Amino acid sequence: MNLQIQAQSFTLTDGLREHVSTRLAYGLNHGRDVVTRIVVRLSDVNGPRGGQDKCCGIEVRLKGSPALFVEDTQTDLYVAIDRAVDRMGRALDRHLARRHEFPVVSATRQQPVTDKTP
Repeated sequence: MNLQIQAQSFTLTDGLREHVSTRLAYGLNHGRDVVTRIVVRLSDVNGPRGGQDKCCGIEVRLKGSPALFVEDTQTDLYVAIDRAVDRMGRALDRHLARRHEFPVVSATRQQPVTDKTP
């Protein structure tokens, strides 16, 4: 799994990097085998003006499926990260559950239909 953490409008600290990677390790544990890449984008939308403007966007790329994306904005960046990771974990769990409910059958892997009438 490839993890990229990008910070826009501020410097990414080691503590922030560690918090993101730790939360992702626990929050996305169920989909470890299908996740190929995670991109986390952290930004301060309003800059020095303040307000509810710390944003965390998480994009998860999966094997054989479209990417999943969630975003959360809060006044505290750590809270935004926690909420975004929780939401991504639920989205990934839903995606995996749907994948197991309706498995895609390839045309080359279909079993022939046999008539078993006596």
